[in-house]
Parts: sequence; structure tokens; C-alpha cells
Amino acid sequence: MMADKDKSEGRPFTRRPLIYGRAKGKALSPRQQKLFAEVLPRIAVPTDASLDPYTLFSEVREVHVEIGFGGGEHLCARAAEHPEIGFIGCEPFLNGVAKTLAAVEEQKLHNVRVHHGDARDVLDALKPATLDRVYLLYPDPWPKARQNKRRFVGGDTLQSLARVIRPGKILEVASDIPDYIDWTLREIAEDGHFVETPESQASRDTPPAGWPGTRYEAKAIREGRTPCYLEFERRI
Repeated sequence: MMADKDKSEGRPFTRRPLIYGRAKGKALSPRQQKLFAEVLPRIAVPTDASLDPYTLFSEVREVHVEIGFGGGEHLCARAAEHPEIGFIGCEPFLNGVAKTLAAVEEQKLHNVRVHHGDARDVLDALKPATLDRVYLLYPDPWPKARQNKRRFVGGDTLQSLARVIRPGKILEVASDIPDYIDWTLREIAEDGHFVETPESQASRDTPPAGWPGTRYEAKAIREGRTPCYLEFERRI
């Protein structure tokens, strides 16, 4: 991390390392541009401090967050299956957000809210102990040693997750990269706020019940990589 100066205020601030790669791909179609102009403002997540996520939805019994939802396959499938749960999806990749906005509109998913940007903005804004489940599915592995500091699972973000996940509730992590799985298990053990559930320990190669999968997961399986599914409980 780097300390710098806020030129408008003269105050020091901390510049966080990026945890994601490219932010956009091919140009958006006119329809996708319309979705950004009309749908995203309606379901965008405010990142003001002390955000109560329940105020973003009407009559939900839980709130879940997906960090880096990619093309939104998992997020939208979960939301369609569980209208009683509010889902917040965070994704910096423009084209993935566009695809998800289209699905939200077409499927009339009233229980989805989207943050187009860094998930840490949302985690920082949330009130403590307000989430029941967080999904981190196939995060960028940043495989080179000098890039490891950009991995999402780490000291600062685990502290943030521990702050917003209710005691006894769940953090799910999936990856097809063995080194990232080892890294995750080590970082979480060192952090101490989460413990792997017995079900996860017994069968890490079995997806959780009701698992809808993701486009990236299907590609990994086609290419011969084996997904691993981890589930951690926030210590009470």
C-alpha cells in the first residue's frame, strides 16, 4: 500500500492495490448502454458509510453478497431460486455487469442489487454483522509471487469480511487453482475469524446443495481443472 496526499483536502490517504485485472472488454452495444443508463442507477448499491443492506430490499429475511460475479450466472440463478433473500453483486468488469443487468431486467429479479466496482467499497460501507453469506467464486489467482498481494483473500479483506458477516454465518470460496486453495486455507487459519465447516472438510470437491455453477467453472472443467469448494463459518 502507498501513502499519498489528497490534493483537494491536503489529507493523507491510503491507495489500495488493485485486486482485479481488466475492467472492460469489447464496446457495449446500444442495448447494453441503455441498461447502464436506465437499470443500473435503479439497482446500484450506495457506498455511503453505515449502510444497512436490508434497506435496499423489501421484506427479505437474509442478505448475501457475491464478490466478483463475472457474467452473473451464479448470482442470478440464486436470486431467481430465492426471492426471499436479497443479493448484492459486486463486479468491476464492465461487460460482465452488462450481461447481468440484462438478466436482471429479463427475469424481473427484484432482489438483486449491483455495485459496478471494487467489492471492498461495499464491505467498507456496510454496517457490522449485516450479512448472512458471502460468495467468492473463482477469484483472480494472481499466480506470480509478486502478485500474491493482489489476491482477494488476505489480512485486510478477511478483517472486513469478519466485520460484516454475522457470527455463525458463512463465507464460501471456490477455485480451480490448487495454490489459491492452499493460500486461502492458510490465510484464513492465520486470521482466526473463520473456521472451515465439517461438511466442507469432508468433501471439498463436492459443490454445495443447489449449486448453479458458473461459466468460468464450466470452462475449467472442460480444460481438465478440478474445482474445489470451501465453506467457512464466522466464529461466534
